[in-house]
Amino acid sequence: MFKIESIKSQSPQVAIDKERKATKFDINKMFEFLESGKDEAALTKSLMQQIERDTILKTNASYYDLTKDQHRELTAQKIARLASYIEKDAPFFENFQKRLNLIAIVDPQLGTRVGVHLGLFLSAIRGNGTEEQFKYWAFERGAAYLKDVYGCFGMTELAHGSNVAGLETTATFDQKTKEFEINTPHLGATKWWIGGAAHSANHCVVYARLIVSGKDYGVKTFVVPIRDRNHNLHSGVAIGDIGAKMGRDGIDNGWIQLTNVRIPMNYMRSKFTKVTQRQEIVEVPPLEQLAYGALLGGRVTMVTDSFRMAQRFITIALRYSVGRRQFGAKNSSEELKLIDYPLHQRRLLPYLALTYALSISSFDLSQTYDSVLSNLDAAGKSQDFSKLGQAIAGLKNLFCASASLKSTATWYVAQLIDECRQACGGHGYSSYSGFGKAYNDWVVQCTWEGDNNILASNAGRLLCNLLSSCKKKEKKIKGDLSYLNGISNIDKEAICWNKQSMTNLSNSNIDKELFCFNKQVCTVKLINAIQGTIIRLGVRVPNIGSKKSTWDDIAAQRVVLSKLNAVLYMLQHLVLKIKQLGDEEAHKQYLVQIAALFATSQIEMNFASYFLQFKAIDSLEPVADVVSELCLSVRDQVIGLTDSFQFSDYFINSALGSHSGDIYNTYFDTVNNLNNPQVRDGKAAYSEALEAMLRRDPLEVRECFEKSDKVLKKLAPKI
Repeated sequence: MFKIESIKSQSPQVAIDKERKATKFDINKMFEFLESGKDEAALTKSLMQQIERDTILKTNASYYDLTKDQHRELTAQKIARLASYIEKDAPFFENFQKRLNLIAIVDPQLGTRVGVHLGLFLSAIRGNGTEEQFKYWAFERGAAYLKDVYGCFGMTELAHGSNVAGLETTATFDQKTKEFEINTPHLGATKWWIGGAAHSANHCVVYARLIVSGKDYGVKTFVVPIRDRNHNLHSGVAIGDIGAKMGRDGIDNGWIQLTNVRIPMNYMRSKFTKVTQRQEIVEVPPLEQLAYGALLGGRVTMVTDSFRMAQRFITIALRYSVGRRQFGAKNSSEELKLIDYPLHQRRLLPYLALTYALSISSFDLSQTYDSVLSNLDAAGKSQDFSKLGQAIAGLKNLFCASASLKSTATWYVAQLIDECRQACGGHGYSSYSGFGKAYNDWVVQCTWEGDNNILASNAGRLLCNLLSSCKKKEKKIKGDLSYLNGISNIDKEAICWNKQSMTNLSNSNIDKELFCFNKQVCTVKLINAIQGTIIRLGVRVPNIGSKKSTWDDIAAQRVVLSKLNAVLYMLQHLVLKIKQLGDEEAHKQYLVQIAALFATSQIEMNFASYFLQFKAIDSLEPVADVVSELCLSVRDQVIGLTDSFQFSDYFINSALGSHSGDIYNTYFDTVNNLNNPQVRDGKAAYSEALEAMLRRDPLEVRECFEKSDKVLKKLAPKI
């Protein structure tokens, strides 16, 4: 090795260990809070341990050096291993889903490969198919166990993505054979970005236009076999590999073209739309909008992914910021820790607060999704229109929450990963820090399962429409959006969060009052302020511009509404969870500070102009002051607050963020173990080219002296 030990540098390990010992609360209690309870925490810990000990699922620093083909080969081996876990977890599939969420922390491409099959392929069958169809494909054929059937999700086309209603693949019913003929009519209708299609899947849920007797009934779903028992393509099926991507190269995304591919009529998912033997269409209009309910699970999962990824990378950045020292006071021989610089605190600690807010909202949203899906199934079976109405209302609220949270959370975590990378300086640019691959793998979350801008603007439009209904007193809203019912009183209520409120929020003497969350406490006033801002902006948005303004003209404001709604959801659910803790619990005061920091930093960073415009605050200056004070309050506990995530070094998988804090030795050893400088005597494979360049002959030699003075003199004309 090439380590120099003669000069003892300031030890990051000692600094981190010292701060760890200064933690003033029980990290196990905090872990239980973050995992939504003692039982969930125990399950999380057990699954993480099992993943870490599995030699096939193992991921380490060498992961960052793999080629595309190596990623795919290893991912295939890991999928085979996960198939055995599905069988062991059955019938408790929620345990396997949690296992998959945890695997995605360190190997998101593996999570996606299995998630496309279970979360999209099977969910499409469940959401659009009859109970009998779902049982057949999931259990009789074995898709639920990754056995016999391995599915992909054929929605996106080369020319259409978010506009599902505009998809152009056709499914034409043949009355004579009682079959559907599936066709890709032109290049733009080629199924594109289909995860697992290139080499893995043998079935595809294809979204295609239902054509019966020449009439187009819109986009429906069909199960189309694309490979046979020997994994060869069926006739009429053409498939290709999309190739290298920005990230997640372990996923074999492909394109699919279908030419006169015939499937039995019962391969059409027929929970809501049926084609009879007589070629008649039978539809149940009130239920048609329920078809996408099961597909919202992907968005819900991405909120959980956001929480997990935020946990990992804020931990790396904060451990590094405690261990790393730079500069210092002139009268001190010791350099300052990065985290002791106020700017560094402001860069990272609001993201720590975001991570805590994401924890509670991700669990609560998952529970809401399960409840709504159960209600949808019950309503569909009962054909009770009263229950159908309630189910549809629940679905709308879930759509709004999942769209707002998916878009906002994935945007924020993309920002978090990059800010954490920058906060680690030049070392953050190393692949072995984990940031680079994670960012490239992550940002697709801002695009798939609903482009963030489109999702957010749709959620914003729904909020505007609900506000309009409330204003006309057409309906009373229940659940998380019930605050919209306050539209009639919003102009009468003082929603201003003033300087006195700010002072109270940062005053450590009122901690006990803060625990009560009463109307005098600023966190609650802030919730009211956010609600008021949403209502005032939501009422104003449809009136922006001329009378001819369209929804597209106000899309930017609708996106802001969606973000505000997501922040409100996260803050409310975090506060409600904190309220359940007893005042004697030591970690409660830090959670109160975290909640306040999340709220104030969101105002300052993302919504200041709107809060000022709608008089939710009377000045930005005190907000900035409080953010700084809260950062200082949280700063001393950053190691304990990140240790509370209980991620082992396996899940961190970063040379800069190990639990021991031995940053420089870990980083140096990682680099040298994976890039041995003694191989080939320190020469690279391309060294010959460089050596030849350096040893090249002088220019006149290489030009055969053709331009030398001697030659030119000989060639000169004689006068």
